[in-house]
Amino acid sequence: MDGADRVVRYDLSLVLPCYNSAHFLAESVQAICRVLDRTPLSYELIFVDDASRDATAALIADLVAAHPDWQFVSHQRNTGRGRAVMDGMRRARGRVIGFVDVDLATPAHYIPLLTYTVLDGADLATGLRVYSLSWRILHRWILSRGYNRLVRWLLGVPFRDTETGCKFFRREALWPLLDELESPGWFWDTEVMVRAALRGYRIVEVPTVFVRRPELGSTVRLVRDTVEYARHLWRFRRVVRAIRRAAAASPAVAAHQPASPGERPG
Repeated sequence: MDGADRVVRYDLSLVLPCYNSAHFLAESVQAICRVLDRTPLSYELIFVDDASRDATAALIADLVAAHPDWQFVSHQRNTGRGRAVMDGMRRARGRVIGFVDVDLATPAHYIPLLTYTVLDGADLATGLRVYSLSWRILHRWILSRGYNRLVRWLLGVPFRDTETGCKFFRREALWPLLDELESPGWFWDTEVMVRAALRGYRIVEVPTVFVRRPELGSTVRLVRDTVEYARHLWRFRRVVRAIRRAAAASPAVAAHQPASPGERPG
């Protein structure tokens, strides 16, 4: 059965992509459940282990065994964060389908806010990272600011932050996007937001404080990552131009304009 045809049983399906997450997974799940259990939202958790090399898969199996309504998708090889998120989303049974990075760089208390933003009328609610600057994360802030300037310049969309690790979708809006998305890795975050904008979706960027766990260190490589992301953007620019040309040339297709981010639905 295709994911779009699954019986809707929950207000929220929350996908948790995991890779070598054993040392903080239980703590993060407890924090998520503690927040959601204080709301009237019904929810399911969907874990996707992307071929972890530590005890992540075993821990997920224990969690799902204790909560039969939760789901577990296990990859035999590492596919990338974007593919992991999509594989989880295709299993979702919620009215709202979202994901957060399991290290909770976006703290769990934002999950209800993002969910209700969609329930109130947004097609996509995404975090807009707010940094408490320190030397430890200065390089990440620099990379994020530079990258998002490139996104606005090259792709012509008004977003302030496409790469944040939390995005929540209205179920019906998500399914057409899943069939279009091509990037299996980190660029997925930018691709999904731009394609949503080109479809005319209502997109809301919700300010969220960025919290980096000090014990995780950083995976950001300032120069190498900047070059890599710029290369992805340049290639995707051609795709965006082709979509816009096709929309403008076809009388049957309404011209898509990027949805305005930054405002809560009325």
